[in-house]
Amino acid sequence: MSTTLTIKGQVTIPKQIRDAMGLMPGSAIDFAVNPAGQVVLQKAAASQTARKSRAKQDRFAAARGKADVQWRTKDLMALLRG
Repeated sequence: MSTTLTIKGQVTIPKQIRDAMGLMPGSAIDFAVNPAGQVVLQKAAASQTARKSRAKQDRFAAARGKADVQWRTKDLMALLRG
């Protein structure tokens, strides 16, 4: 089974392989080169994927509720509209 490398260096993973590996859009994958010089494609470890997901959530959660100014809608709109 072969595929073509695009100008941007991208390839499409054939559907047979995606199905066999259980890859879905957004799935994290790892590439490695074995001692024979072959490229090995693996589904990324669940802990690595969860860590990235948690980091994205924590960044916003840390800032949520930190504003110390209580704005009333009419005051904020007056400020924004001049």
